[in-house]
Amino acid sequence: MFIDNLQSTKIYNPKEIYEMIELSMTDCHQVLKRRYKEKSIHYYNCANAFDIETTSFIDSHNEKCATMYEWTLGLNGLCMIGRTWDEFIVTINIISESLLLDKDHRLVIGVHNLGYEFQFMRHYFEWEKVFAVDLRKPVYAVTTNGIEFRDTLILSGYKLETVGKNLHTYKVAKMVGDLDYKKIRNSETTLTEKEIGYCINDVKVVMAYLQECIDSEGSIASIPLTKTGYIRRFVRNACFGYDTDEKNYKRYDYMSLMQNLTIEPEEYKQLKRAFCGGFTHASPFYSGNVCDNVMSMDLTSSYPTQLCLPKFPMSKGEKHTIESKNDFEESLKLYCCLFDIELKNVESKFMYDAYISRSRCIKCENPTISNGRVVSADRILITVTEQDFNIIKNVYTWSDIRIGNMIRYQRGYLPRDFVRSVLELYKSKTELKGLQGDDENGVPYSVTYLSRKEMLNACYGMTVTDIVRSDIEYIDEWTQTEPVLQDAIEKYNNSKNRFLFYPWGVWTTACARTAVWSAILNLKDDYIYCDTDSVKFKNPEKHKEYFDKYNRIITEQLTKTCEHFGFPDEYIHPKNNKGKEKQLGVWDFDGLYSEFKTLGAKRYLLKYADDSRNGDDAGQYSLTVSGLNKKITLPYLLDKYGDDIFKKFDNDLYIDGKHTGKNTHTYIDDEKRGKLKDYQGNIAEYHECSCIHLSESDYSLSISQEYLNFLLAIQED
Repeated sequence: MFIDNLQSTKIYNPKEIYEMIELSMTDCHQVLKRRYKEKSIHYYNCANAFDIETTSFIDSHNEKCATMYEWTLGLNGLCMIGRTWDEFIVTINIISESLLLDKDHRLVIGVHNLGYEFQFMRHYFEWEKVFAVDLRKPVYAVTTNGIEFRDTLILSGYKLETVGKNLHTYKVAKMVGDLDYKKIRNSETTLTEKEIGYCINDVKVVMAYLQECIDSEGSIASIPLTKTGYIRRFVRNACFGYDTDEKNYKRYDYMSLMQNLTIEPEEYKQLKRAFCGGFTHASPFYSGNVCDNVMSMDLTSSYPTQLCLPKFPMSKGEKHTIESKNDFEESLKLYCCLFDIELKNVESKFMYDAYISRSRCIKCENPTISNGRVVSADRILITVTEQDFNIIKNVYTWSDIRIGNMIRYQRGYLPRDFVRSVLELYKSKTELKGLQGDDENGVPYSVTYLSRKEMLNACYGMTVTDIVRSDIEYIDEWTQTEPVLQDAIEKYNNSKNRFLFYPWGVWTTACARTAVWSAILNLKDDYIYCDTDSVKFKNPEKHKEYFDKYNRIITEQLTKTCEHFGFPDEYIHPKNNKGKEKQLGVWDFDGLYSEFKTLGAKRYLLKYADDSRNGDDAGQYSLTVSGLNKKITLPYLLDKYGDDIFKKFDNDLYIDGKHTGKNTHTYIDDEKRGKLKDYQGNIAEYHECSCIHLSESDYSLSISQEYLNFLLAIQED
């Protein structure tokens, strides 16, 4: 029935809601979701969706305002369009009454970016429960009459256009460019056929996506709430043995391990201080300059690689007092170590880059800063792992060092089934990449490949999910309550469903930074730029030996992993669809640029060299600037500046809001009433209890005066 409904061209209006319910829900049955310590929830097993279109304007009081002028509701493939909130409220109430919904009997309605719609409609319903992990970003919101609005953006992880492209069973392409958002519209605005088609299309994409999720998971009750829910379930099932006949034994064995891997409140604070993401920075030698013949090398699945090496805390942390220099060095060699260090008269050994982030320092006295990194300082106090310290001692000198609050962990491999999950995902992703056709279930290999790739990348993400999070509540208004640390840690330690240890995430990124800094230290003055798992550098022919040597060593280490666990070697070098082995963890060619220019972290412009290795990218430009939509900004800059684009790409570059692809969101929590004249001349009353005003956002590539002064000093030297 769903596919027939999806292909239907009829568009219902609110007065036809009873007919729409009858046609859409005739064969729709309920499914049960059992919840621990909660009542079981009955869900209608069908795909539904909701979306609104809004217009932003300046009201008669010269204040920002916005109003909804169209809403679209989809029920099991059929679509309805309405124009006012009153119509929508009546429609929802009829659906609830007709389907006998309540808090335990629900209808799920997908909303792509629920936080946006919720801000407009939050005062129009009574809410049974609103679950959110961040302020104004609900994962789901349940009305007292059994409607569960659920965020499909959080579930999919993609914008709607990409979701539409990835559909495989129920093809619905996302329409682009048929709505001019600059035109003022209201509830009386006559919508064109194209505009209506755009509205309907958005809802059909969400319904099609949810239906494919239902088909894949067996029922709507089995779909996770978030994208990371898939990988959590996958790895948890492997670790607890839910995918084997030994589930009882394996679950008991893994739970016993977790009971020994606990943390203390003060230890958690220390781990939080030590945690840092991927290293992203530009060498001050080259910042602002156009470089030619630049090579980029990329680590193959950097974080998954680290998860497969014996570098992780695998015991409860124990406090340790350093008794001597030898004791300190032995601790670093034999254990995973977490400690505070105080360094005096800190000075970088060289100028091509610096490691310590100013924002991570507890104290930093009289520093010299290069784009957020400490080049020198009179005194630094910082929390580190042994991985960080090994980098620091290769990058800096100091006159005095003090070490305190050391915690040591037994070092080893992560649990066998955890590692196996990572390697199986890497193998599956590699084998599926570029494969044409469908599997035995009719699912395209391209779709499965994307799923495996995302799950592989998410393996790290779930290890570093914060275990002490603020409580976010919505009761008429949003509130954020800081948790009681002791209670949160106790809950974490005692969880019988836990299969992760927070330090694992801290060490994953630390080990990945070690790998990247190994390259930086070897590249020396040829190093230009680094971002998490890649380096860009000059004179590539000089550095081939280093990359070859690194690749041999990491391959040997991963081979030992397979030998240790009894895994087949193909786990670490599976073959792609062309029969070529793809080794895990090695440095791989990522591009050769005829021109490259960076203005600091997450700011660079490049042109691919006319080289066979670059394939279809040869001669093409690429732009990366955090906060800009390169698909919009790059064509604009090329059209405006042409061959002078590298010259114009500097700290004086200003881009107007029309060409940034960036919107500023202004949340308005006050009630707004008035009359609005649309672009057609129609006047209609509007009433919003709360809303979001969208406005185009300008962008300037200006850099801080501090960084500019540092670069000038470098150039003078």
